Amino acid sequence: MKTILSLLLLSSFVLPTTLSAAAEAPQYYEIRSYVLGDNGDAEAIHRYLSNAFLPAMKRQEIGPIGVFSNSDQDTSGSDRVVVVIPFESADAIQTSKNRLVEDTAYQTAAKTYLERGPKDSPYQRIESEMLVAMDCMPRLKVPANNLKNGDRVFEFRIYESANERLGDLKVHMFNNGEVPIFLDCGIQPIFIGQAVVGPFTPNLSYLTLYPNEAARNDAWVAFRSHEDWQILKQVPKYQGTVSKIHKYILVPADYSQI
Repeated sequence: MKTILSLLLLSSFVLPTTLSAAAEAPQYYEIRSYVLGDNGDAEAIHRYLSNAFLPAMKRQEIGPIGVFSNSDQDTSGSDRVVVVIPFESADAIQTSKNRLVEDTAYQTAAKTYLERGPKDSPYQRIESEMLVAMDCMPRLKVPANNLKNGDRVFEFRIYESANERLGDLKVHMFNNGEVPIFLDCGIQPIFIGQAVVGPFTPNLSYLTLYPNEAARNDAWVAFRSHEDWQILKQVPKYQGTVSKIHKYILVPADYSQI
């Protein structure tokens, strides 16, 4: 018996975006990665984020903000502190930065961090991208009681494409079949977005949540063998849409809001 997905793909029918999703304006996300390098000071970054940045963003009513570090299972070879910041529009990103300059409480709390000299930076570089949420998930969503699970694990993936056409096709693939397979396998998206600007464009990026490390491994085993995925990945127009994958296994900071 053919699955629902196979019947749809064999026809000219395209899965519609739900009315509720279509009615929601897409969010924008700043994904900020403090790449530590050989001489990074992760503790200083966390002090800045927890004592200065997140309280200031709360005053701006921006959030929830996620803060993450590499888990012991991460094999990326790139130690980093990853910060996920949701905004209601692209303009809101610059507006927020301007408000930080005028926020005296923030400036006081961030003073030690901001006054470090050129030879005493707590990171090698900040690697940032701005994403626009996709039709399949126009708003960042955090499951209820998420913060109560101290064993939760996240996976952040960046899918590069060789050119803009292929990048748009990968977005189409997510919007029209890939996310339901995620959910069926226990892969819980927090956000999914297409890069507007960033170091890996054209690309899309997404963050997913799991109850623990074992659940993450089991979920991806289930995904790779899922009948609908076997069909979807064989659709000719989706062939070769991803040229490189960056994958980071992350755990949340104790003050993370996600």
